[in-house]
Amino acid sequence: MLARVEFVNRHFSGALVDVGIGAGSFIELRNAERNRRPNTFGYDVNPMARDWLLERSLWIDPYTGRVPAISLWDVLEHIADFDALLARVAGWVFVSIPIFFSGEHVLSSKHFRKDEHIWYFTSEGLVRTFADRGFDLVETNRIESDLGREDIGSFAFRRRA
Repeated sequence: MLARVEFVNRHFSGALVDVGIGAGSFIELRNAERNRRPNTFGYDVNPMARDWLLERSLWIDPYTGRVPAISLWDVLEHIADFDALLARVAGWVFVSIPIFFSGEHVLSSKHFRKDEHIWYFTSEGLVRTFADRGFDLVETNRIESDLGREDIGSFAFRRRA
């Protein structure tokens, strides 16, 4: 989580909505740096995660208004229509996602989950997908893979002016 917080903070210090919060660790860690003034909020379809966010007044639905930035940590591959979400982002999108080299790599990967994952990307394909939606790549790295997560790439995209 610290690597994710540092990755975001290298590029953006403003308010961000974490889509698909997991246990809320990223939100808690990024907000801990803010001295009681949160700037990291969340959105999740899981009722328990939604309740956790509502209890802390951290719930923001990025589908209903414009947001400055979002993070999609291990989430993009699950969203059928991510165009609707990206259309609401004014500035930054931070993504971690399994990255593949070929169709064979997808089929042999532990990340191949046809009952769960909708999207499978090469690095170039993900960058092109975001470019087609008005976002330019600012940084990519393999820090999560370096920390032991197989085939995970991290990407920072900024909305084109």
